[in-house]
Amino acid sequence: MKFGYFDDERREYVITTPHTPYPWINYLGTNGFYSIVSHTAGGYSFYRDALLRRITRYRYNDVPLDTNGRLFYIKDGDTVWSPSWKPAKTELDSYECRQGLGYTKIGGEKKKLAAELLFFVPEKDTCEIQKLVVTNNAKETKTVTLFAAMEFCLWNAFDDMTNFQRNFSTGQVEIEQGVIYHKTEYRERRNHYAFYSVNGK
Repeated sequence: MKFGYFDDERREYVITTPHTPYPWINYLGTNGFYSIVSHTAGGYSFYRDALLRRITRYRYNDVPLDTNGRLFYIKDGDTVWSPSWKPAKTELDSYECRQGLGYTKIGGEKKKLAAELLFFVPEKDTCEIQKLVVTNNAKETKTVTLFAAMEFCLWNAFDDMTNFQRNFSTGQVEIEQGVIYHKTEYRERRNHYAFYSVNGK
């Protein structure tokens, strides 16, 4: 079975189905901040050290695989779907993932509503940028609702996997003007924080 092909002109690997045997990932990063992005928007981010400075949660032993990561939902009438197929797993009318040098693009379409996700790590910043563009290809006007979510990890990935309840006793969340701040009061990491911000046009 064929899952994709190389686009030599654009220097990308194009994945044509979300149903690959395993997550197919792209490594993004610079200046100490790194993201691992799968073809269904799974994976995780970390600052300098993947074990001790993990920012987002990822479970290697999840069944099914690759269930955490970057979660996007689109509600169009009674249909809820994800441009990356996961996490909603609603079958899409079309799907494509382009893994390029320093970026990942994932596009999906359902009922003539198209959505494209772009992930990259800026060269001089310690963050991951996520861009979602939604295009209505239908003749009628649509009213849609967009949701984005992610799970924070409390820095130490091993502790996060083996002592899950600790997240509820040592973590703190603050919400301010469209930004979610995740802080920890745990030992030497009490001055660390991560954030997730959303804005739209």
